Amino acid sequence: MMAKRVELVFDFVSPNAYLVWWPLRELIDRYEAELDVIPVFLGGMHKLTGNAPPMLRDAEVKGKNEYAMLEMQRFITRHGLNDYRLHPQFPFNSITLQRMLYAADQDGRGVQFAEALLRPIWEGGIDVTSPQALGDAITAAGFDAADLLARAQTDEVKQGLVANTDTVVARGAFGIPTMFVGPKGEANEMFFGKERLGQIEELLARG
Repeated sequence: MMAKRVELVFDFVSPNAYLVWWPLRELIDRYEAELDVIPVFLGGMHKLTGNAPPMLRDAEVKGKNEYAMLEMQRFITRHGLNDYRLHPQFPFNSITLQRMLYAADQDGRGVQFAEALLRPIWEGGIDVTSPQALGDAITAAGFDAADLLARAQTDEVKQGLVANTDTVVARGAFGIPTMFVGPKGEANEMFFGKERLGQIEELLARG
C-alpha cells in the first residue's frame, strides 16, 4: 500500500508547528499525499509525558540552547521562512484556539483553520488574548468565528481535545512536531522534529 497520509500533531503555541508546516505542505503536494491535523493541547502532552519546552528543559546544559537556535536559523534559511517572528506573547495559552481548531476539524476544515492562523500568529504577532483580533482573523479566513468560539465552550469539544491529547501520547508522541505517516487508516510510522522531513520524504517516495 502507498504511504499517502501524514497526520500532524498540532498546537498553535509551538513555533515548530509553524516552521514545519510549509515545508511539509510542499512535500505532501509533491507526493500527492493527504494531510490531517490532530489538535492537541501541548501543555497537556508535557504533563502526561514529563516533557518540558526545550528552552526550559535544556537551560542548564551549556551550549545546547544556543545550538538549537543555530539549527532553527539554518532551517528558516533553507526553507525561506524569513517572515517568522517569535510571538511577543510566547508562550501564550492556546487552549481556546485549540478547541476552536478541534471544532473546525470536526467540520472537516482543520487543515484550513490551522493554515489560516499560522501566519497571523507567527509572522504578524497577532494579539492572541484579544477575542476581537482573533475573531477578525478567523472571519477573514472564511470561518464563522462566533460559532467556533461557542462550540469551544462545549463539553463535547473540551473532552474531544483531551481525548486527542491522550491518544497521541498513547501512540508515542511527546512533543511537537510529531508526524504519523502511512497509508490511510494505517498512519503509524512516527517521526519527531522538523529535521525528519527528509526521512518522511523517503517514505512518501517509496510508496
